[in-house]
Amino acid sequence: MRSSLVAAAVALPLLALTLTGCPKDKPAVQEGADGGAATAAKAMPKIAVIPKGTTHEFWKSVHAGAVKASKEENVEIVWKGPLKEDDLKAQIDVVQSFTAQKVSGIVLAPLSDKGLVGSVKAATDGKIPVVVFDSDLQGDAHTSFVATDNFAAGKMAGEALAKAVGDKGNVMMLRYQEGSASTTNRENGFLDAMKAHPNVKVVSDTRFGGATTETAFSTSESLLTAQKGVAGVFTPNESTTFGMLLALRKAALAKKVHLVGFDSSEKLVQGLKEGDIDGLVLQDPFKIGYLATKTMAAVIRGDKVEKRVDTGAKLVTKDNMESAEMKALLSPDLKTWLGE
Repeated sequence: MRSSLVAAAVALPLLALTLTGCPKDKPAVQEGADGGAATAAKAMPKIAVIPKGTTHEFWKSVHAGAVKASKEENVEIVWKGPLKEDDLKAQIDVVQSFTAQKVSGIVLAPLSDKGLVGSVKAATDGKIPVVVFDSDLQGDAHTSFVATDNFAAGKMAGEALAKAVGDKGNVMMLRYQEGSASTTNRENGFLDAMKAHPNVKVVSDTRFGGATTETAFSTSESLLTAQKGVAGVFTPNESTTFGMLLALRKAALAKKVHLVGFDSSEKLVQGLKEGDIDGLVLQDPFKIGYLATKTMAAVIRGDKVEKRVDTGAKLVTKDNMESAEMKALLSPDLKTWLGE
């Protein structure tokens, strides 16, 4: 009897030791027993994709491309940006928030080529790589730049407008907004193209339409009132193009004043079909979002990437808009990737 009690007394501490060890071992067992789901979720890189704004059709296409790339690369993307394309503070706040969250990487279309420099440097100093897309950023903190060659695209627009006005007459340009590197390069490319057409005179190139259709429409109205007898207009982005189109229609100048714009939307495509727009220089926003996200995934893996990735541009007109190539640019596949 005594020997049995001793054996039991010895066994109890051993049993207690075994039981107290179980909780420490349990998480390790659970990680492996969950089919790898928890481990995979934890290991999946999270990439913040930050557009200039979230209202224009252009950014929806960028978003769709980013989603497609994320599926292929097995990464998670978080899409967040300011509502309007003139809210620099909001975009800076978004970048700083993702930096604080320690995301795996940031893919950014900066609203200002100077205003985001400090925030991007803070991210890279915190070991968060940054890929810039659509619009350039000063400095060399970012790893890669994925965008259209905007200067060349602006020259393409200039040549199209010179042709539309018969290589003579007065034309004007409605700028987008100060600090936007992409549109500034388009505007400079347009003005450079005009140098080769001495009989085409640029009579106005200093006014800014701003980030919304409303502000662009208002400025367009005042420009058309001030500049009587212009033969053509160039506008460097979606909002300025639509604002100018509305102003031309209101003044009964559509088809009389030639319009070459940039980017597309359902209403701009309709304007092209009706002949109120002579041409649209199209980027490939789906491709921009896709390649920017693919580039960041490669950076996270440790692969070498190109410092500059050119995504190209095309001129769509009423004559070629029904081609397969142009249809893909005018009507990107949003439903598959965004459900819309």
